[in-house]
Amino acid sequence: MRIKEMESAQTIASSTLSLYDRDFCLWAEETAKLLREGKLAEIDLEHLIEEVEDMSGSQKRALLSNLRVLLMHLLKYKYQPEKRSGSWRYTIREHRQRLIEAFEDSPSLRNYFAEVFDKCYQTARKEAADETELPLNIFPSESPFTPEQTLDEDFLPE
Repeated sequence: MRIKEMESAQTIASSTLSLYDRDFCLWAEETAKLLREGKLAEIDLEHLIEEVEDMSGSQKRALLSNLRVLLMHLLKYKYQPEKRSGSWRYTIREHRQRLIEAFEDSPSLRNYFAEVFDKCYQTARKEAADETELPLNIFPSESPFTPEQTLDEDFLPE
């Protein structure tokens, strides 16, 4: 009898949750289907708006992450020349490419890149100090690289 009571409680609990809360993938598929069919009145508009807004946030978070990694590796490359490696050059190339592709997909992200460049540099500077174990003051408080140099596929700080 205990198992039946548990199953009944689970059924009641799951019926009070929205499809969005129970199965995100199915919710997304159903929402797309309703949109294609023009059944706008049946759409879970609150969650749809939330997800669309989150898509922009996700793109911006990826840009921040890629820019910080790129700047950190450019700093390491410049201030630890004896440790330069193919791995560092690969990481620089990879994260530049990710940023360039993001700009191709969403040109408006270039404006965001310009807005957050200095803030990302400050974080990358601290991360470079942590990773290299060099004192923070070795790395300039202002970026030694311009935003253009940062994205230039041929630029490596010497």
